[in-house]
Amino acid sequence: MPRGRDLAGADPAPHPRRGRPALRHRPAARHRRQHQPRPLPRSRPQRTGSGALPAPPDHHLPARTLRGGPRGVHHPPLPARVRSQDHPPRPHPDRSSPHRSEPVTAVEPETAVEITVDGAAVEAHPGEMLIEACERSGTYIPRFCYHSRMSPVGMCRMCLVEVDTGRGFALQPSCMVPVSEGMKVSTESEVTKKAQDGVLEFLLINHPLDCPVCDKGGECPLQDQTMAYGPGETRFVEEKRHFAKPIAISETVYLDRERCILCDRCTRFADEVAGDALIHFMGRGNHTEVNTFPDEPFASYFSGNTVQICPVGALTAAPYRFKARPWDLTETLSTAWVDSLGARVAVQASRNRVLRVLGADADAVNWGWLTDKERFGFEALNSAERLAAPMLRDTADGGVSEWSEAGWGEALDRIAGAVGAAPPERVAVLGGARLNNEAQYMWAKLAKGVIGTDNVDAQLGDGLDPAVVLGLPRATIDDACRSGGTVVLIGPDPKEELGTLYLRLRHAVINDGAKLVEITPVATGLSHLAQHSLRPRPGTTAQLVSALVAAVAGDEFEAGSTGVDRSELEAAAQCLAGADDGVTAVLGRASLAEGAEVVEAAAIELSALPLVRFLPALRRGNVIGALETGLAPELLPGRVRLDGVEDGGPRVEAWPRLPAAAGLDAAGVLRAAARGDIDVLVLVGADPLNDFVDRDLAYRGLRGAGLVVAVDLFMNDSSTLAADIVLPAAGPTECDGTFTNLEGRVSPMSRKVTPPGTARPDWMIAADLAERLEPGSTEGLDSPESIRAELAQVSEVHASLTEEALNASPVEGVLLARPGATGEAGGWRRSGRPTMGRSPVGRTEPATGPAGREDPPEEAPEGAFLLVATRTMYDDGTMLRHCESSRGLAPAASARINPADLDSSGLDEGAAVRVVSDFGHIEATLTADGRVPAGSLRVNWLAPGAPANALIAAGTDVTVVEVEAR
Repeated sequence: MPRGRDLAGADPAPHPRRGRPALRHRPAARHRRQHQPRPLPRSRPQRTGSGALPAPPDHHLPARTLRGGPRGVHHPPLPARVRSQDHPPRPHPDRSSPHRSEPVTAVEPETAVEITVDGAAVEAHPGEMLIEACERSGTYIPRFCYHSRMSPVGMCRMCLVEVDTGRGFALQPSCMVPVSEGMKVSTESEVTKKAQDGVLEFLLINHPLDCPVCDKGGECPLQDQTMAYGPGETRFVEEKRHFAKPIAISETVYLDRERCILCDRCTRFADEVAGDALIHFMGRGNHTEVNTFPDEPFASYFSGNTVQICPVGALTAAPYRFKARPWDLTETLSTAWVDSLGARVAVQASRNRVLRVLGADADAVNWGWLTDKERFGFEALNSAERLAAPMLRDTADGGVSEWSEAGWGEALDRIAGAVGAAPPERVAVLGGARLNNEAQYMWAKLAKGVIGTDNVDAQLGDGLDPAVVLGLPRATIDDACRSGGTVVLIGPDPKEELGTLYLRLRHAVINDGAKLVEITPVATGLSHLAQHSLRPRPGTTAQLVSALVAAVAGDEFEAGSTGVDRSELEAAAQCLAGADDGVTAVLGRASLAEGAEVVEAAAIELSALPLVRFLPALRRGNVIGALETGLAPELLPGRVRLDGVEDGGPRVEAWPRLPAAAGLDAAGVLRAAARGDIDVLVLVGADPLNDFVDRDLAYRGLRGAGLVVAVDLFMNDSSTLAADIVLPAAGPTECDGTFTNLEGRVSPMSRKVTPPGTARPDWMIAADLAERLEPGSTEGLDSPESIRAELAQVSEVHASLTEEALNASPVEGVLLARPGATGEAGGWRRSGRPTMGRSPVGRTEPATGPAGREDPPEEAPEGAFLLVATRTMYDDGTMLRHCESSRGLAPAASARINPADLDSSGLDEGAAVRVVSDFGHIEATLTADGRVPAGSLRVNWLAPGAPANALIAAGTDVTVVEVEAR
């Protein structure tokens, strides 16, 4: 797989001649080795004394070094066998290097199995595969099909070694042989070498020699292993097989069947890991090929992973094809920004342009996997439509508004003048979830500590009350995916909103015996794996959870009007009652047509279960970081409530002032703006017209605000409609900082390229405004590191976020103190609201009804439906509009109802219909969908031309809609 997938640490013993990490001998003309007439001299790692060399990362096949990585970042070259002592061997990199987070697990003496590898004693785990035990002890065995995150298949036979289990040595595939006591292994014998020579010669019979034009050239494991282990020349003189190439098997993946070595990696990933078995082996013998069926393209959200793990150039990614060679790329370890999971990535660039993003193997987070949205979302950052200079809107003669470029000084002076002239309560800031932690802190300090307004909200009405998000006992991703655990899903479809979490949960259920209980209004991507799937009628989730908790406790319960059968509820209760080690709840908004209080009340009810912990499934990128740095009403950094700060404490000293009164959330801000009560509205990476749950209120609020300032990467629908000043911001690959994922894990985000034009990092924009409003308020805050240092002083939660901690765990990141953990800030009061820091956090002006309402909503009138509005992986959002390979993947607008409802509606499937509510309408295509319960109607959020928020009003628990023929 591409070695650029992940990063490695610097070798402690650099090569004396080359001045770079020295791991194993390679000839000087490294980049042209495929043209050398003789194969590379073979070498094996050698041991001295009783010590063993550390093994290389087992998540990828090593290949060429990439230049320019941070802190001596490199990729290990292929271990080779040494027949000559002219060039001494180099040690392998340690598996604890930054690009591979899985630690080398010590073998307990009482359970260890002792084997002998090339004459040296090695301790292994019982049942461990031989290839893993050898690698962990420092002996690298070549392979193509083996992958540590998938089941072994023994397809390629490259890992053949001689094994003696008591009846003499015999060749065995080391990826399929579990270790046993007394086993003897020879990886250096002539028989082993001959077998590896033969396997490579066989693989090259039909493999084309088009390395100079192959995207894999220079980072190809087949190239490297042929040079290290293969024959010097081929005896095959017949014509090689030929196929039409390349063929597009999806919007982003191309297949070259001539290059395929049938390793089964892509097909195993699609079937085992992603659950999208859309790519298969076809034909027999010499005619075997990998392909898709004609009417079934490789339409998987995770198809890009097959490109990364392919050991040859058979699968290539459209955004990277013919863009660069590996030796042209420099890379840095960073964090994906498109959702709140915080997957670790390697960002690769050339000539100040990001060209590729690859998954890095963070064992606690994403295991090296990415969604295609995370992998290819960087295309938007390269768009020619990026904002590159401040823009001012002026009204010309005749009332026509025109945009003109301005300098930063002029734009910031105009904003500072308007803010300074307005009372603090008439200034509001919406958005900020896309920013890194340092920028979020600076905007929170600007709004609350300099301006003195608490009208700040990063969630835009589609999240949950900060008291629930930050006050609940927090689970980690590993908690949710632990072996034999029990998971309750009360939230969105992970496959659509948090794709990599979906892969982890799927693996836990299929392979590790985890049990899943769904409580969602419609089926999800995990429904076919769930032990129990409960489908409460929209608006009744809290009532159903209350009955479920009562059933677990053995109390009387009533399912009422939830629409769930009593027997189904009892069966789910028995499953939860058997969870001796507690339950992990994945909590979020399954439908944005329901009020947030419905889910919040359900969380309060579920908290009665013993040992329950919650993993917030919020979609927006760094939303947890936004809440923990204070970008929410009534909150200060560190989960401290505004009225919980003691006078004279360090928090007061760090900021010039604090808001005099609690502020408004997004709904309250937009209502106030619609009334004309907001003089300055700042949109920080926000598009309320498309992001807020009530499109009509968003429109009225934007039109009614005084001065509207947008800080963003692009012009969006909201800034086009109402912005007076637009400031260009740097993108996530254009500035340094940190990211807090949904479990509270902080990981670095690294700058790789410079922003376009005069665009600035968001923290710098906030700092410049703060200095104009309060000179000296940002003294010493001139870098992300200095901002982080002040945040650690202001926030007890961030006190452990030091440079030493981040550097010590560059892949895993730093897990902040979690609410509910022993001795940590935050907790939960069963009888009231969640607590954070010194006092419980509430909401000043709720966007919807009161939390914990007991009466379920009324039934929909006959012929009407209860609306379910769900997000999809691809939509008509601003970022995806600017991704060349993804902009056309958003599903068309559809209205999905149960087949029984379709029969009674008098309408035909595929009919063009209008979905109408009391607040608006959209046009869509009517579709029968058995995954939608009877009485409900499902629409996609932000479908092209049909925004679901046109049907919804803020402040409603449920939305009733009707369907009319067009």
